[in-house]
This record gives sequence, structure tokens and C-alpha cells, in this order.
Amino acid sequence: MVTFVTRGPALRGIVTAMPQRQDANRDLATLFGEEAVDKIIRATGIETRPVSDGLLISDMAVAAAENLMEGLGWTSDSIDLLVVVTQTPDYPLPATSYVVHGRLGLPMTTATLDLRLGCSGFVYGLSVISSMMAAGGLKRALLIGGDVINTMIAEDDRALRLLFGDAVAATALEASDDDHQIGFDLGADGSGVPHLISETGGVAKSGNPQLYMDGARVLSFSLRQVAPSVARALAVTGQTASDMDHVILHQANAMMIQSLAKKIGLRDDQVVEAVRDYGNTGPASIPLAMCDLFRGRASQYPVNLLLSGFGVGWSWASAVWRTSLPTYCEIIRLPHKDQV
Repeated sequence: MVTFVTRGPALRGIVTAMPQRQDANRDLATLFGEEAVDKIIRATGIETRPVSDGLLISDMAVAAAENLMEGLGWTSDSIDLLVVVTQTPDYPLPATSYVVHGRLGLPMTTATLDLRLGCSGFVYGLSVISSMMAAGGLKRALLIGGDVINTMIAEDDRALRLLFGDAVAATALEASDDDHQIGFDLGADGSGVPHLISETGGVAKSGNPQLYMDGARVLSFSLRQVAPSVARALAVTGQTASDMDHVILHQANAMMIQSLAKKIGLRDDQVVEAVRDYGNTGPASIPLAMCDLFRGRASQYPVNLLLSGFGVGWSWASAVWRTSLPTYCEIIRLPHKDQV
């Protein structure tokens, strides 16, 4: 594990873009059976999910980032760093961040990179940006993350079809004069590779990407690694779970969030849950949950946030972050690509 503290950036805004198309899980009863669907909905808490319907990561990323920059009054030439986190890139190459960079009209001075990560990706991306801001004097950054994971799921896959939503979140981060810290714990266990994987779609094995997940092993891994990771992130910042105002865990499903909250020792009022209308949106799930939480709220006082993402790899990443509330948060819905 890698555990460290650095100066924390300020969270200025979040915009999440998702398709207008919303698939209701109950509508799948005709395919999978009413009893089976009801059981999955009760266990996961997921009722509807956005489905990409032809939209690419770059389509949603550009829409979210443009809305975010306009809402904050940020110009393209003020962005020092762009990080895109996705497992479903537009192309094998170039990296999707360069597609987004070009479509946003960002200057040549904007450093740009992809992180090929899943549900831990938002916190990993936050660690990269925080470290580069602290070390390199960068002022403004965009952290964009999300997947169109339904493109990797077969229509008759009962185990996965009701779980995942397609969305992309753009988060605006800015260097701050406030002496706020952010602490991270990052870890990996490559023995998890076979249990959450698309074997096809790469150089090793051609074909269309097809997601496979061993749900029991994912749950076991999460219950084993997340609470210790959270404890290390809290310890390195000298805080406890009770000091946290809001705890945003990766929004895999309601059962997992509640099980982890109990294992970490959280109060109900601390835990943020936003899976009902969105499902598991991968790298977008943590910022989407924050966006859902902070929309319409304003405060001059900073808050203590505990974030933890975990999943494919196995990988996990936790952060303890003191920051001001964002001044701009929106969730936007995009029509089918042919209608854009």
C-alpha cells in the first residue's frame, strides 16, 4: 500500500452527463422473470439505469466539461491538467483524454493523460492531480471519469444487466490558499484479475469486449480490503471516522455500501447512497454521488469528506479530504448521439 498526505485542492464543481435513455429494471421481468428481478432490486437498491444508446465517453465528457467550465466561468486556457479515467475508451489509441482535449479546444500547455482504471479510478485520479498541484504549482485541473459499460454486457446476462449505468462526471479542482490536507491510501492485488475482466477486446484475445464478474469474490475482496484502507487514510491525516461529514463509497449497490458502512463503523447520517436511479457507474460513481448530494447546497464552511473506490484489478483507493463545498453542481442528460 501507498499512504501519504499532501496539500488538498479545492473542489469547485461537478457536472455529470448521462444519456436520456433510462432503463427500468422492472421492465426486464419479461426476460428474466419477475421473482428474479424483484430479488435483485431488493438486494442492490437499483431501480433505473442510464444506458449509453450510442454515446461515447468523449461525447459525455465534452458535454459535462463544457457545462462545468461555463458554470464556473473557467476559460479553456486556464486548465493546466486534464485527467480522464475510463475502461471504455473511444479508441485503442490515442488516449481518450486527447480526444476530449481537442474537442474542448484546450491549449498545448494543458498536460493530458488517461488512467485505465475502474471503480477506484476517481480517487486514484484525485491523488495524481493533488500530487501534481502540490509539486508543480498547477492551478486548475479537470478530472473526468466514467464508462459506457453496458456496451460490454450481453442483453441476456441476468447477473450484470441490472447493475450498471453509463455516465461521465467532470470534476473541477483548483489550487487553494487554504491549508487543507488530503490523505490517500492506494493499493492493489493483481490476483483479482480473473474475477472481474473482459478477456476479449484487447491484443491478447480479439473480439468485442465482454464483461465477466464473479460477484461473490468482488464482495469478499471489498469486505476484506476497504475498511483497512479507510483506516489507513484516516490515520495518516490524524482523524477518525466520526470526524467525517460525508462518506462517499463507490456506489456498487446498496447492500455493499451498507455492509461496508457497518464494517467501517459509520453513522447512517454520514453515508451517501445514490444507486437507485443510476446503478453502478464505475469511475463516475463517487463524483455522481457527490453531485447528487451537493446540488443546491451552499456553504462557506469546509467539510470533511471520506472517499473510497474499489474494484477491478483488484484495486482500492481511499481519501480523506477537507475542502469547501462546490459552487456549481449539475446532472445533465444527453439525447441519442444521432439526435445531438
